Amino acid sequence: MLFEELQAKIEDWAYDKNLLHADNVERQFLKVIEEVGELASGIAKNERDETIDAIGDVFVTLIILSAQLELDPVYCLNEAYQVIAKRTGKTIDGVFIKDS
Repeated sequence: MLFEELQAKIEDWAYDKNLLHADNVERQFLKVIEEVGELASGIAKNERDETIDAIGDVFVTLIILSAQLELDPVYCLNEAYQVIAKRTGKTIDGVFIKDS
């Protein structure tokens, strides 16, 4: 399934659960952080299934947050890519360090 198809299904699910309100943004952001914490745990424990689930949950929570903010996550991702595509720097110990 394409990202946009999954996005639509997630937004429909969030609508059905009455989540798509701007006044829920702060709570939804906390949910994003919770899922990022679960991702960190999965990586720390080297638990592949937990990591896969957490990455999916991070996407889900970000899609819902984007909808609450009336932003298109694909547009946001494209904007971020346009910035990093031009970025220069080097990788040190597995971390990309951008030039100032």
